Amino acid sequence: MNTLDKEGQALLRVDGLRVELGPRGKPVRPVDGVSFQVLPGQTLALVGESGCGKSMTALACMRLLPAGGRIAGGSIRLGDEALEVLPETRMRDVRGKHLAMIFQEPATSLNPVMTVGDQIGEVLVRHRGLHGQPAWAEAEKLLEAVGIPDPRRRLSEYPFQLSGGMKQRVMIAMALAGDPDVLIADEPTTALDVTIQAQVLDLLRDLQNRRGMGMLLITHDLGVVARMAHRIGVMYAGELVETGDREDFFGKPLHPYSRKLFAALPTPDLRGRPLETIVGQVPRPGERLPGCRFAERCPQVREVCRSTLPGLHQVGQQAVRCHLYDPDLGLSWIDTPPPVASVAGEQTASRGKVLDVADLKVHFPVRKGIFRRVAGHVKAVDGVTLQVPAGQTLALVGESGCGKTTAGKALLKLVQATGGEVRYGGQEVLSLPASRWRPLRRDLQMIFQDPFSSLDPRMRVGEILEEGMQALGVESDAAARAERIEALLNRVGLDPAMRYRFPHEFSGGQRQRIAIARALAVSPSLIVCDEPTSALDVSVQAQILNLLRELQAEYGLSYLFITHNLAVVDYLAHQVAVMYLGRIVEQGSTEEVLREPRHPYTRMLLAAVPRVDVAGDALPAPAIPHGDMPSALNPPSGCHFHPRCEHASDICRSTYPAETRLSGGRMVRCYLYDT
Repeated sequence: MNTLDKEGQALLRVDGLRVELGPRGKPVRPVDGVSFQVLPGQTLALVGESGCGKSMTALACMRLLPAGGRIAGGSIRLGDEALEVLPETRMRDVRGKHLAMIFQEPATSLNPVMTVGDQIGEVLVRHRGLHGQPAWAEAEKLLEAVGIPDPRRRLSEYPFQLSGGMKQRVMIAMALAGDPDVLIADEPTTALDVTIQAQVLDLLRDLQNRRGMGMLLITHDLGVVARMAHRIGVMYAGELVETGDREDFFGKPLHPYSRKLFAALPTPDLRGRPLETIVGQVPRPGERLPGCRFAERCPQVREVCRSTLPGLHQVGQQAVRCHLYDPDLGLSWIDTPPPVASVAGEQTASRGKVLDVADLKVHFPVRKGIFRRVAGHVKAVDGVTLQVPAGQTLALVGESGCGKTTAGKALLKLVQATGGEVRYGGQEVLSLPASRWRPLRRDLQMIFQDPFSSLDPRMRVGEILEEGMQALGVESDAAARAERIEALLNRVGLDPAMRYRFPHEFSGGQRQRIAIARALAVSPSLIVCDEPTSALDVSVQAQILNLLRELQAEYGLSYLFITHNLAVVDYLAHQVAVMYLGRIVEQGSTEEVLREPRHPYTRMLLAAVPRVDVAGDALPAPAIPHGDMPSALNPPSGCHFHPRCEHASDICRSTYPAETRLSGGRMVRCYLYDT
């Protein structure tokens, strides 16, 4: 018998959970009869598309449902306590100390008017009785544990002063501050680069081993699932459609939906071909369907699927909700051909212009004392030189805090550059006055990393998309704009009827698709994409990557693609630039950099990527790189990477390496290749 079926062992037990939103007469049910258990020292991973009910399940366990939300049925037991009937005063003691949660959106979960140290201190005071200097020291230790450089200085900073990845790490530190028995982690590593992700996952696993902590992990990253989960539940439209142990699930996923998720993963051998996608969208929570909820999107659909609800069938150690596994029906699988190779993916139009960046610098002054005198500079971007070819994609990769996002914003004058040149189509743009930048705004767009904070919460989605079109003179006729908005929402995988909703009514992944649609609305020539797929599950990521490829092929779009997802880089990018502490340390074609990395830092990034063999087995965890990236306020002398480099020599510690050209477009800054 599987250990999850044994009575009395689970830290967290959920049975038949039903969650309703809205009026009781016409309720919407985003979670409909979900049952699972979380054992001591083990991780249950919930996977599935945005809108499937994963986060709502987590919020129900925490008793933090949105206004109008309620637990309509089932039970949630933490040890011997039934959480669904606890008064709020008792739940406040449970949250943080016994049951903690890492939220998906750090920007909206952190208090903008409190310092990082004060927010972590609140947890330490309430649940561990620490005050004053002991609390401050413990908060510093927690920030250091989750990989934030210069943690003492960060304690005195506010959330707006942190990058997206650093905000996520602060959320993780706050969740761990109370030493909880069960940790609910809702996309805990989405905004993190691969090295910090590896460190955080190791930290969470170490806590499990030391304290017997259980974890409910919600993620769309199957590599993270392969590395962390002991058991997996696949969720679709409020139901669990497949459950099983990690080895069984990765060895042979059973449900057609699970198989589609694996088929949507970008891999190097699919470069130049469209990724498999799942047609249609997840049914709306209020939509009542007589049969299987996946029927309208399933390549294996039969007539019985549309009329009859499937039961839960046991197949070995796995359970699957699908008529294909009902022995009384005797159904068999239908072979579906793989996607047809696309020649257009590598043939781009010529409308785009070249973006040339030379010696770009962005230095932020650090002021101290009562007179706010400049005591130093944070060299966020310190002499970056790169080129985005017309109609191609340059991927800018590196750890969180290395300056990628700052560089992208400086190119569009969203932050002030300290020095350097940026030429677009031969025209120098940084020195242009604001009045002459207006025509360029249509050509140069940006998809921001945090979709929630970049969307106006007081405007409906249709108004958000239309605002830029009106401001920049795209489609003067209101009817034409409405038609364009409908087409854009369809292209990014959203129901056009959603144009009348506000941003808070969408999941994190859906908000990211809205942000992408907004950038595309004005027909740009170059888009700075700052982690555009980080909040998306693999099926929607496949749609977006296919969309970006199609638009590039059709219109000659150029992309500066800022990301920590090296699988996406391998699939989409033509060129790769690796950034470390404000400088480019390696650059070349995607094939050169990812197949034969030269710089030790590039090798470290590739080693930290959690991978899964989609043909079967979960691959072993990679070797975790040691050390954290130093602060840009006080970078190391010589090569900035030498404190973390196993090949460092005396010259590395004293002098920064010059560029070494290995071939026409291949460059590395490392004394190992100094000729």
